[in-house]
Amino acid sequence: MRLFILGLGYSARHFARKFGGSFPHVAGTVRDPGERTDLQDIEVHAFSGSRPADATLERISEADVVLVSIPPGSNGDPAIAAFGGVLAGRHRKIIYLSTIGVYGDHGGAWVDEGTPPQAAFERTRLRLAAEQAWTDSGYGNVAILRLAGIYGPGRNALVTLRTGTARRIIKPGQVFNRIHVDDIASAIMAAIEHGRGDTFNVCDDEPTPPQDVIAYAAQLMGVAPPPEEAFETAEMSPMARSFYASSARVSNAKLKRELGVKLAYPTYRQALDALWRAGEGR
Repeated sequence: MRLFILGLGYSARHFARKFGGSFPHVAGTVRDPGERTDLQDIEVHAFSGSRPADATLERISEADVVLVSIPPGSNGDPAIAAFGGVLAGRHRKIIYLSTIGVYGDHGGAWVDEGTPPQAAFERTRLRLAAEQAWTDSGYGNVAILRLAGIYGPGRNALVTLRTGTARRIIKPGQVFNRIHVDDIASAIMAAIEHGRGDTFNVCDDEPTPPQDVIAYAAQLMGVAPPPEEAFETAEMSPMARSFYASSARVSNAKLKRELGVKLAYPTYRQALDALWRAGEGR
């Protein structure tokens, strides 16, 4: 199976590093290939939303698996707009990376793939529209992976503590869901190998108040955690504050049951322990 990755971001790059050897050919897009030196063994193409080069169109037309990691814009999904013509030429496996943010606020209650999404924000509406566009496209067997908050090497509470950017914002009843990038990679591969398309939540076993994660990381590092800040009075950007408008516990039961994914890091504690041993935050 030839793999083409639309958007070589953090999660997609990690997938390519972990499972790229499973494919005879791997290609993907970045905005500016000249600025990227971290993509060895990947044939890199430029794409920033405008018309792609003919060579890019040819490569994606040959792909058996397309991993879509480009977010929608105000005018819809740029990948469908740019590549829909060549993707329509043959049936293939398409994995679309979405977000659990589409569920909206449920007051900390449990939700699963059968819970109707809520488009409380424009970004949520655009995500849902993109999910539907790929599902209805007829371009192939489409799997929608709704990702929780992503963390892993270089992007975790140990790093933010060490750089002095960690905060403990306290909003009673607030929980966030998260997922280690290794487990995202495993979920993508399982979805590729799965016989049909569907929607799956990709998150760990333990939705948790965000301040608890910071406190645990501080304990590992042997440092004092940052002071608690009340959500109501904390200085935050409108975007950061908007994430606290939604609180839900997202179930991963379907991911385990139907895709057979066994999480390497079922809780943030196991993941932070491993990251600390690997030298993160030092």
